[in-house]
Amino acid sequence: MMEDDMETGTLGAYQDKLRTFPNMRTKPYTPLIFRILLGINVRVLFILLLFGLGAIFYVGASTSPIIVFVISVCILSFLVAIYLTKWVLAKDEGPPEMVQISDAIRDGAEGFFRTQYGSISKMAMLLALVILCIYLFRSTNPQQESSGLGRTTSAYITVASFLLGALCSGVAGYVGMWVSVRANVRVSSAARRSAREALQIATRAGGLSAIIVVGMAVIGIAVLYATFYVWLEVDSPGSMKVTDLPLLLVGYGFGASFVALFAQLGGGIYTKAADVGADLVGKVEQGIPEDDPRNPAVIADLVGDNVGDCAARGADLFESIAAEIISAMILGGTMAQRCKIADPSGFILFPLVVHSFDLIVSSAGIFSIRGTRETGVIVPVEDPMTILQKGYSFTIVLAVLAFGLSTRWLLYTEQAPSAWFNFALCGLIGIITAYIFVWIAKYYTDYKHEPVRILALSSSTGHGTNIIAGVSLGLESTALPVLVISVSIISAFWLGHTCGLVDETGNPTGGLFGTAVATMGMLSTAAYILTMDMFGPIADNAGGIVEMSQQPESVREITDVLDAVGNTTKATTKGFAIGSAALASFLLFSAYMDEVSSFAHEPFKQVDIAIPEVFVGGLLGSMLIFVFSAWACSAVGRTAQEVVNEVRRQFIERPGLQGETRLWSLCCYCSICFVKRDDKTWCFGNHFTYFSGYCVPYFGLLYRATFTWG
Repeated sequence: MMEDDMETGTLGAYQDKLRTFPNMRTKPYTPLIFRILLGINVRVLFILLLFGLGAIFYVGASTSPIIVFVISVCILSFLVAIYLTKWVLAKDEGPPEMVQISDAIRDGAEGFFRTQYGSISKMAMLLALVILCIYLFRSTNPQQESSGLGRTTSAYITVASFLLGALCSGVAGYVGMWVSVRANVRVSSAARRSAREALQIATRAGGLSAIIVVGMAVIGIAVLYATFYVWLEVDSPGSMKVTDLPLLLVGYGFGASFVALFAQLGGGIYTKAADVGADLVGKVEQGIPEDDPRNPAVIADLVGDNVGDCAARGADLFESIAAEIISAMILGGTMAQRCKIADPSGFILFPLVVHSFDLIVSSAGIFSIRGTRETGVIVPVEDPMTILQKGYSFTIVLAVLAFGLSTRWLLYTEQAPSAWFNFALCGLIGIITAYIFVWIAKYYTDYKHEPVRILALSSSTGHGTNIIAGVSLGLESTALPVLVISVSIISAFWLGHTCGLVDETGNPTGGLFGTAVATMGMLSTAAYILTMDMFGPIADNAGGIVEMSQQPESVREITDVLDAVGNTTKATTKGFAIGSAALASFLLFSAYMDEVSSFAHEPFKQVDIAIPEVFVGGLLGSMLIFVFSAWACSAVGRTAQEVVNEVRRQFIERPGLQGETRLWSLCCYCSICFVKRDDKTWCFGNHFTYFSGYCVPYFGLLYRATFTWG
């Protein structure tokens, strides 16, 4: 009877119907590594955990007290993350209709994660074999020859580092998504009581993900460094010098970059295609509100927020932090070697200590955002951005103090007693740069400021003027970040250059390391910045759940404000990540020049663009940016077209769809699949069926997904 009503369109307005949804929850998906751990007896697992921690601390103690400090802070931060997890999950999930919607979002996100990361893991293993072959046949550098490190050992070390970096990045991304799909419904439920409580839950859930991401990056590098130090007997007669040890860690950063590339691009294409398709048919063609339950593409849109802005962004910042730490360690070791510093471990391990303090100060900033005491009534909606900014300002103050302490502790040397102060100023420049980037992103994306208001005004005269104004605003917004980055690089390089550290010939050598310290300063509050980013998709999902479960308008007002602020915080993190990547790219290029010098056995101080190969290389590198951007936009456009066509088909074939609160099938697939959609979908020979009409085949960067309700 229900199906007949749907086909004939005889149902009444959806607001008059019961707010009930079919139970679509399937068996929860858990990655293999977590399934193995959960299958072990609790007592045995506890013993193994103690044994593992004991081994880690033993290796760390055999390396340096600094490593022990770093590992201790990371473990304490994980305990804080466990506390935040229990605190968030202890909150109520609200009425059954909210839970059912949240379950559908969770199904979609876990299905996407399973297929995407399953493909990434296979490609990672294949690339690991390629790296192994390359290192087995490449020539050894002077450091390897002097330390007796052969090709085979170097190859296996690089491959192990690569796989560990990829694994840690994948775990960090999964944790971020796992939390967000469980916190969204709890934020929705809290919004029925208090705006401040909803803000606190969203912030702490985002903070949990951020702490895991930064902690995994730091402890992975620290354990890898300590293991290599003990295994290779570094600084022993005839063995590798400690200043050369960071070169063995580049595989870890490459593994993180590999996962971040596919996670960010794949998740980004998915979320933008679903968002565009849902908005075009729902709001533009059918005239129904955003997140309306009658729109078949809504669940895909909400799933995209989790896989694109939680898992992918976590992998992205994981890669940025890992690459910045490793490049700074390499530059610190190189500078200490040139300056003949007696104990270079402080300059090498300084980046790890900075990010350890990042975990501490960011945790303090997260806990500074508290809920109101009056949770029984709905209090007036406060500006969430103001509250988050206060937490960020508090975190910055603590970061400045911690950075000054770190530079005095690790970068003080008798050869240049005032060098640590110059480096502290470099870090301060980085912190100020991060704050300015946050302000710039907020200015260009917050609805309270002029750019967004001008863009909204341009919409009143049609689509064309809106597009023109939007493109113009986007191009204009690049000017201030470039100016800020330029000033930061020059200032930090000058402070490092004048710090007093010189090589054997009397030439200053601290300029490049000063820039590295500025990059560390910019990322010294990365955990709190990532918290604000994770806040965005959680708030967005909460608004969708409130709309689809037909909660009172007062609740929707609260989630709308949180959602608007979340869009700003997501843009803020994108700007922050781009700025930190710009600084880190300068360091990576310098580290690349040092590596070329080692293999060429001659100084490599400048890049001559008059050489044809160099000039062509620059052209090809610049071209790749535009080509990959074009491919990504094209993939979004093609997939969005499929979403639009599918939603249109459902609205035409099921006239009663707009009168029913149930959601029906959504199919969003890559336009190059060459295979027709049916109930049992085959894509490039791969068959994934999770339940009737629901599959998420994935191949490379392009994918298709079918979500079915009803």
